[in-house]
Amino acid sequence: MPKAPEDYSSKTDNELVLLALEDQAFFAGIMNRYSDKLARYIRRISNFGEEEVEDVLQDIFIKVYKNLNDFDNDLKFSSWIYRITHNQVISHHRAKSARPQTVEIDDFLANRLRAEIDLTAEIEGKDLKKEVATMLSVLKPIHREILVLRFFEEKSYEEISDILKKPNGSVATLIYSAKKELKEKYARS
Repeated sequence: MPKAPEDYSSKTDNELVLLALEDQAFFAGIMNRYSDKLARYIRRISNFGEEEVEDVLQDIFIKVYKNLNDFDNDLKFSSWIYRITHNQVISHHRAKSARPQTVEIDDFLANRLRAEIDLTAEIEGKDLKKEVATMLSVLKPIHREILVLRFFEEKSYEEISDILKKPNGSVATLIYSAKKELKEKYARS
């Protein structure tokens, strides 16, 4: 069996998957590569506290490890792991009582979303993060998630299609509807 390298950065996701199937030590490379990204994604689409995020993340990696043999290496691994994350967040959320959702964002991403949706410059500087987070938190959950995937996780339409299991045309329609809803919410505020 091959020895797990100290540095996984030179390996592609699919190479790491193949190596992890031979030697579980390589699974650490997958975890290292995706832990922060998935934790950030979970925080953005849910209102989970840090403990809940860690619990969900742990459940995700257990599911990924258990189902690694089922991964089709002809597909994009990132879409597959985000799909598992999406499903796990929904499962965890269903297990909890419904509650308002908040969204974690930073200034750069808030500005990017504001520019994309053509929100007026009235949302300025330090208030931008708070305003965009507030507006995102009151969107329909599917609209919030589609905007997070597209603008915060910077996923392509094809990747979003794989993650949400929706046709590309539906993804485009959802993004359009989500941007429209966000713009309407902003206009009313």
